[in-house]
Amino acid sequence: MRLVIQRVSSASVEIGGELFSSIGRGLMILVGVEKEDTDGDMKWLAAKATSMRIFPDEEGVMNRSVVDIGGEVLAVSQFTLTASTRKGNRPSYIRAAGHELAVPLYESFCSYLSSLIGKEVKRGVFGADMQVSLVNDGPVTIVIDSRLRE
Repeated sequence: MRLVIQRVSSASVEIGGELFSSIGRGLMILVGVEKEDTDGDMKWLAAKATSMRIFPDEEGVMNRSVVDIGGEVLAVSQFTLTASTRKGNRPSYIRAAGHELAVPLYESFCSYLSSLIGKEVKRGVFGADMQVSLVNDGPVTIVIDSRLRE
């Protein structure tokens, strides 16, 4: 499972020209689910994302988590994070999980994140054509892969 985490001052998702969800200060998380991913991957990544100290304290040092600042989270499923670009110029998505695994794992990820931050996690719609907008604060962008946790 792969995440791209961005510290944002705001982020939103539009579907069909209509605002679907939005947040203020917090984290925009893109979620890529692979065929071999498990509940353990999901829980490890959710805990890591919510405890990551990437928000500034009173002295401007990145020393606070999204929980510490009472921030919001917008999580959007993005299968293209699973792309392999080793050969040729067309990315391969052969490692991407199918709907039968990816949808429940994405939904579980969002629910578990909600329990960790103590508030609703805003979402996109799995498989929808979405327009994602964000203001990356910093910019701060972190990529985490559950396969690289050791």
